[in-house]
Amino acid sequence: MPVAVVSRREFAGYWEYLLDKAIYTMPYHDSYGGAALLDSEGALVGIGSLFVNDADPSGEAAPGNLFVPIDLLKPILAQLVERGRASGPANPWLGLYAGEAQGRVYVRRIARGGPAETAGVKPGDIIIGVGGRRVASLADFYRKIWARGAAGVEVGVDILPIGSKDLAIENVSIRSLDRHNWLKLRHPQ
Repeated sequence: MPVAVVSRREFAGYWEYLLDKAIYTMPYHDSYGGAALLDSEGALVGIGSLFVNDADPSGEAAPGNLFVPIDLLKPILAQLVERGRASGPANPWLGLYAGEAQGRVYVRRIARGGPAETAGVKPGDIIIGVGGRRVASLADFYRKIWARGAAGVEVGVDILPIGSKDLAIENVSIRSLDRHNWLKLRHPQ
């Protein structure tokens, strides 16, 4: 089914995921997962990833699909096939699922037993900054975390705790992990 690319822009997912130039298409197609996005000459330009409600860059609610640009996959494809992941240091993972509303980044939920839960972060906490540097958006939050170093680094997250009466911002130190190792992926025997 023919679709049109309606925008190329940033996408930040609550599961600590960020694409700088995701490809958004319309109309929505329900068989998007893993689908090939081809240009007018038939060259592969993207791989289908998500259904989104905001495909139209105008800000109006508009169902569409999000594609991962193939240029991101080309340099790591052999590694993905061989190892199941890209080589090199992994980004720090905090195990918190964040959202963004009314210009604020907040904790939607926490990975049970993950680094953020161990550090005392709770759903509903508002994320003000990372290491004393204010965050402007969910994407900015991830960039500031990942700029701290590789998985295993200690990340100071400035939080306004849910239910705070005095509005005092707390700095919570979270020892990040490699998400791949935390998931304890197992292969069938």
